[in-house]
Amino acid sequence: MLPTHVTLVEVGPRDGLQNEAQPVATADKARLVGLLQHAGLTQIEVTSFVSPKWVPQMADNAAVMAAIERRPGVRYSVLTPNLKGLEAALADPATRPDEVVVFGAASEAFSQKNINCSVAESIERFAPVVQAAHAAGLRVRAALSCALGCPYEGDVSPDAVERVVRLFKQLGVDHLGVADTIGVGTPRRVQAAMERALKHFPLAEVSGHFHDTYGQALANVYACLEMGVHVFDASVAGLGGCPYAKGATGNVATEDVVYLLQGLGIETGIDLDRLVDAGHFISGVLGRAPVSRVARAMLAKRQVSA
Repeated sequence: MLPTHVTLVEVGPRDGLQNEAQPVATADKARLVGLLQHAGLTQIEVTSFVSPKWVPQMADNAAVMAAIERRPGVRYSVLTPNLKGLEAALADPATRPDEVVVFGAASEAFSQKNINCSVAESIERFAPVVQAAHAAGLRVRAALSCALGCPYEGDVSPDAVERVVRLFKQLGVDHLGVADTIGVGTPRRVQAAMERALKHFPLAEVSGHFHDTYGQALANVYACLEMGVHVFDASVAGLGGCPYAKGATGNVATEDVVYLLQGLGIETGIDLDRLVDAGHFISGVLGRAPVSRVARAMLAKRQVSA
């Protein structure tokens, strides 16, 4: 039995834009958020409070949060890699998010290569962040990266996934996202990873995050729908990529997921035409066509009928 309603978490403004080499103006980022909520998105990951030395694209994090037009019923989240990032996000009421995102990998090799510590150590470092966020009245969402595969050690087992799920549960996060960071997962393997997450978190607090490197992201979304999972990350216009996987096309395109869900009769509350407009806008800013196949088809159809 498939769910009747799905919530999409729009990660384009943060996960999508963070790897873009060309700077995107603060006003354009704020406008993108405005267009996305106009299309009906109710959960938007806006920016990252990370050192600009590591992610120059997110250097204007506070300015973007201050510039967005906040709407009732929309949850705005930010990535906070450490306590310093959280403190910066909370420094001014104008920049305050509703939710923060923390992260940890299911792969020891990935953790060691990228942050020079073990998985357990990396997650333990988030303990003060989670405590402080909850004390400030914020929700905490965890992203479990490399849940299906790692660029350094290959396939990641469900046992490795469950070990990190337990660590996040002990940390006290409110929500767990299972992420196929390099886009190598296939439906049965995705279901096996999701089963481990669902042993420790309620169905409503587990989500899927699928990159489309090997063209499997929509199939993986459907595999999760079969399990009753009804929250997914997606990126408008298919923005983004993965710096660890050559040829990665970024997160699954929001337009493509909405089209799939509409075809299944599943409610999202999202206006697909307005969503295509949002993707068209930011793709224009970046000087390229949307990666989303649905967006490209709908934009071509508009030109024919114009």
